[in-house]
Amino acid sequence: MLHQLAIATIMVLLTVMIHGAGLLMLMRLLRIELHEEATMHLRAFSARTLAFVLALALGLFALHGVEIWAYAILYLGLGALPNLETAVFFSTITYSTVGYDDQGFAPSWQLVAAIEAINGVILLGWSTAFFFAIMTRLVRR
Repeated sequence: MLHQLAIATIMVLLTVMIHGAGLLMLMRLLRIELHEEATMHLRAFSARTLAFVLALALGLFALHGVEIWAYAILYLGLGALPNLETAVFFSTITYSTVGYDDQGFAPSWQLVAAIEAINGVILLGWSTAFFFAIMTRLVRR
């Protein structure tokens, strides 16, 4: 059990670092975008702002994808799942807390998967708060 907790803790730290770095990059892009829009005197609800919001949503989606794939690669490396497709699927449903199927998953690594679900909830919540803050900022301009 301690071995599983150690691996899960490393993954939580890794994904939090990935997520934090990704959000910082997105925040920098926002600052650049806000500066350019102010310089060009664009309205808050312009086509450019809409494109930026869509890019932001895709950026958040990609960020979660990286974290999901990190867990999938871990499961493959541990021998907890037989192939990449199954590992990515399992990681996605676990991370998103859908988690309706753990058949075929090695029981000796189930604690890592359970912690992935908790990690996913936290990171998805962090992204939601970030997205809400960005949208509030864009609307207030």
